[in-house]
Amino acid sequence: MRAWCLAMILAFSTSVPASAQQPGRRSLGEGGAENARKQARAVRVPPGTIVIDGRLNEAAWTQAPAITDFVQKEPIEGSAPSDTMQVAFLYDDTALYVGARMSSEHAPIQSPLGRRDDVAQSEFIIIALDTYLDHRTAYGFGVTASGVRLDRYYPADADDFDATVDPVWEARTRVDGSGWTAEMWIPLSQLRFNARDEQVWGLNVQRFVPANNETDYWVAVPRTVKAWSSRFGELRGVDSLRAPRRLELLPYVAGSSTLTSNRDRRNPFDDGKNLAGRTGLDLKLGFGPNLTLDATVNPDFGQVEADPAEVNLTAFETFFDEKRPFFIEGSRLLNSSLEGYFYSRRIGARPVGPASGDFVDYPHTSTILGAAKLTGRLPSKTSVGILGAVTGAEQASTFSLASGARTRVAVAPVTSFAVGRVQQEFGPNASTAAFMITDVHRDFRPGDPLASMLTRNAFAANGETLLRFRNGMYELAAQAGLTHIDGDAPAIARVQSSSAHFLQSPDKTYARFNPLRTSMDGSQAYLSFSRTGGTHWVWSVFNNTESPEFEVNDIGRLMAADGIAVGATLTYRETKPNRWFHSYSLSLNRYAEWDFGGDSQSDQWSPQWNITWRNFWTTKVYAWYFGPTDNASLTRGGPMIAATIFKIQHAATPTKA
Repeated sequence: MRAWCLAMILAFSTSVPASAQQPGRRSLGEGGAENARKQARAVRVPPGTIVIDGRLNEAAWTQAPAITDFVQKEPIEGSAPSDTMQVAFLYDDTALYVGARMSSEHAPIQSPLGRRDDVAQSEFIIIALDTYLDHRTAYGFGVTASGVRLDRYYPADADDFDATVDPVWEARTRVDGSGWTAEMWIPLSQLRFNARDEQVWGLNVQRFVPANNETDYWVAVPRTVKAWSSRFGELRGVDSLRAPRRLELLPYVAGSSTLTSNRDRRNPFDDGKNLAGRTGLDLKLGFGPNLTLDATVNPDFGQVEADPAEVNLTAFETFFDEKRPFFIEGSRLLNSSLEGYFYSRRIGARPVGPASGDFVDYPHTSTILGAAKLTGRLPSKTSVGILGAVTGAEQASTFSLASGARTRVAVAPVTSFAVGRVQQEFGPNASTAAFMITDVHRDFRPGDPLASMLTRNAFAANGETLLRFRNGMYELAAQAGLTHIDGDAPAIARVQSSSAHFLQSPDKTYARFNPLRTSMDGSQAYLSFSRTGGTHWVWSVFNNTESPEFEVNDIGRLMAADGIAVGATLTYRETKPNRWFHSYSLSLNRYAEWDFGGDSQSDQWSPQWNITWRNFWTTKVYAWYFGPTDNASLTRGGPMIAATIFKIQHAATPTKA
């Protein structure tokens, strides 16, 4: 069944006819009238013409028509920018080149050095490209005046982005007496586009000037509208491109040493130097301009930023952000909108099997023997993401001082992981429908003691849709999923009594703990309806239901199941400046949750007031009211605790916007 579902995903992703690839122009206004899009034109140049140094002194830049018709979005919507800007485009067979000049006559250049994507309080420019011309997704390439690069992926038609993508490209900047210039080299191998003779790409350009809190756009989406790539202009003139060969090999050899200055000399696992070595290979292969295969053997995660130290005194697991490059790239294609069904930190996580002794050499991670991932978006507006990984069996070494014996203890079995997701875009408003499956299988030997701790199989499937109306002003989102786990009875009992379920609680008469159970099935459903655009009023209502036996923690992340939650948000906002305020909003948030027995688990009201003053300082005031609830987690599986809480909190925080 698992193999059949993965095969169906792959077959569906490649069977949609390519005739659906030509997107028509869509309305740019709320009223539905068809408006002309702005157009920019790129000029072809011979290879080697442009040297990326930030000077813009090549003759080709004078031949390329520059776009100059920018407009403010902040602080004065619709006004002309305080300073002029010119942006031009060139290309050859291998790359797109961007040259930009930003004058700075009315505001000083403010751009401290920082790490990649760290552009807080820095002046920068971003080139956003909708290379599929699907009016939904886009890639952003930006640089600050001091040369710090930023890259973004916009997965939906909104100015919400994923900053974890790190394509290979270059940018150089120069500051002079009249402003600053930027020169970008964006290889075509880092872009995904449909194969056609004449390329037409969506285009937008953004400049942020922190000295006067000004944001300028080539195409400014109104403040009262939730949209992004559907409003882009067009970049034309990029013709006769051939799909570049995309093959990258990255072998590595790494060594490490952990020095112990005051070691226990009785410990046979610590010689004071603790030398270690490893080798592996990463591969990236492009299938045409649309699909990318990433594969790795014993990947090197040694240079990944360490997780922060923590002391967790709760009954619930701490979930850390993913920082490993292999799992970050293309992760949006592998996650559902609720982002609970797949948590990539499960792959290669620390083993959980017990090992005791006077001294123990315990593995910190599970070795990833191999992993492969296929991601991309087809001309038919079908996005596909498939991932498979295998981690090896792990053993811990123990030493007994009394007997002097060393013992090896199994702490993790060979485990296979599989994730597949397909999303299809349809309709004039870029609505979507998606289907996703996940699967985990652990290969236990006969009589393996780990079989009493870990499930043998874990399977989940979910489908979701996002229906957009009136150019995205209204959105209806729905999702439903099923989960199944099976294994030895002690392993299933551990899941039932975990902090995500607490089925042993005497108050849970509707879902009883069963120590003889060898499988468990659960379900989840979500429904929301929102108004995302409008001059003043926006709102959202939702319902999320998770059955007591819903379980995804073998490959996903779940804090607690057994909930029926409802929520609503109503906001009144003013985006036009007046005598006192630059903008403000008043919101009322309501959230309530019950378990399947009807006991209240949460009862919250939260009004909020956000003000941006004329000097761009902001004030935020919050208040919370918590009504009476019953709590099953405080006793960690014991009887529920009834509590009446009346709590009002408020905060006024002045910050510079």
